[in-house]
Amino acid sequence: MFGFGIEVYIILLIIGVPMFFIWRRLFRKSIVAGKKRKIVTWVATILSTPIIYTAIISLFFLIGIYYPGHDFDKEKWHSDKDERYEFSENIIKSKMLIGKTKTDIKKLLGDEGNKDNDDDWFYDLGFTPGSIDPDSMEIEFKNGRVVSVMQHYHH
Repeated sequence: MFGFGIEVYIILLIIGVPMFFIWRRLFRKSIVAGKKRKIVTWVATILSTPIIYTAIISLFFLIGIYYPGHDFDKEKWHSDKDERYEFSENIIKSKMLIGKTKTDIKKLLGDEGNKDNDDDWFYDLGFTPGSIDPDSMEIEFKNGRVVSVMQHYHH
């Protein structure tokens, strides 16, 4: 019905029943007239239940894509290639690579098959939570020195 599976309606019912009683209790003190209180309670329940459902689903997805960021650690960078994404934000925001030479970058991050005559180097960062393809970090060189570092997200 309306393009939603039955589970959506069950969840809305599970949320809606307690919301009805919460609204009824809140309005009992502020709305004296019984019929008016019932109408306002039902309207509040009908309006608030989908909002709460949407908030819960959004929170669920936000938790699913969250990952902690860490300060760059050379040992962990080399030992755990699948979770390098945890260091990328620190590398980019701290600008720790800006001005470094290609030799400096190789010593710090490794070779990864990047060629000295290329001015764009890429490093795999692994799969960030919620992504379908591995992310990568691009390091751009000009005159042999790093001028920019950016992350490519593949959600």
